[in-house]
Amino acid sequence: MKLCLILVCAAVLHTEAKFKHKDLQLVLCSDTEKEEIYGLDGEEMWHADFSQEKGVMTMPDFADPFSYVEGTYENAVANAEVCKQSLAVFVEGTKSPAEPKVAPQTSIYSKSDVELGARNTLICHITGFYPARVGVQWTRNDVKVTSEASLSRHYVTDDGTFNLISTLSFTPKQGDIYTCTVEHVALDRPLTKTWDVQDTLPSVGPAVFCGVGLAAGLLGVAAGTFFLVKGNNCN
Repeated sequence: MKLCLILVCAAVLHTEAKFKHKDLQLVLCSDTEKEEIYGLDGEEMWHADFSQEKGVMTMPDFADPFSYVEGTYENAVANAEVCKQSLAVFVEGTKSPAEPKVAPQTSIYSKSDVELGARNTLICHITGFYPARVGVQWTRNDVKVTSEASLSRHYVTDDGTFNLISTLSFTPKQGDIYTCTVEHVALDRPLTKTWDVQDTLPSVGPAVFCGVGLAAGLLGVAAGTFFLVKGNNCN
C-alpha cells in the first residue's frame, strides 16, 4: 500500500512576544484509506473522522482551542479525493517507487511511582516510525498478555512519521518482568524493551544510612552536652 503524504507547514512569528509557532496540515491517502489532520507546534488540534463523517477537535478544553470554520470537514473529503488522484498519477509516473521506511524507537516506563501491590499502568511509547503499520506485543514473566493491553491511535509528527502509545494495567509484584515488543517493516528483527519491577522499586539503602548517621550524630551531641553540664557542675 503506497501512501501519499502532503505537508503544508507555515511558521508564524508574533513580533511582540517573539514566539515562533508552526502550523500543520497533513493529508494522507491510499487506495483504501484517507486521513486529514490539523496541528500546531507538534500537537494535533483537529482531524477528520471519515467513518463518522465529521470533524473532531482533539485539544482539551483547558487549552482554550479555537473552532474550525464550517465546511472544514467537507473540504477534507475533497482533499482526500484530490490526494487519491495525485497518488495514481505519481505511481504511474514513477513506476511504483518503494515505500520509504523509518524504524521506530521505543521506551517503557510506569505511569506512577511503583509500589508493590498498588495498581499501576505500564506505558510503551513508540516514536518516529513510517509507514504507520506496526505490531505491539506484551509479555508478563514470558507469558503473552497483549490482549490485556490498549493501543492508541496514530499521532503524526511534523516530519510525517508516526507516534503510538500502548498501555498495560498491572499490579507490581516482586520479581515480575514485563516486555513490550514492536514489529515494523523497517526493523531487521523485533525491537523488545524490558521493564523489571525490582529495578524500579525505590532503594531503602540511602535512607537507612542517612537515618543511622543522623541518629549517631544526635547521640554524639547529647553525650557532649551531658559531659559539658557535668563538668560545669563540678566546678
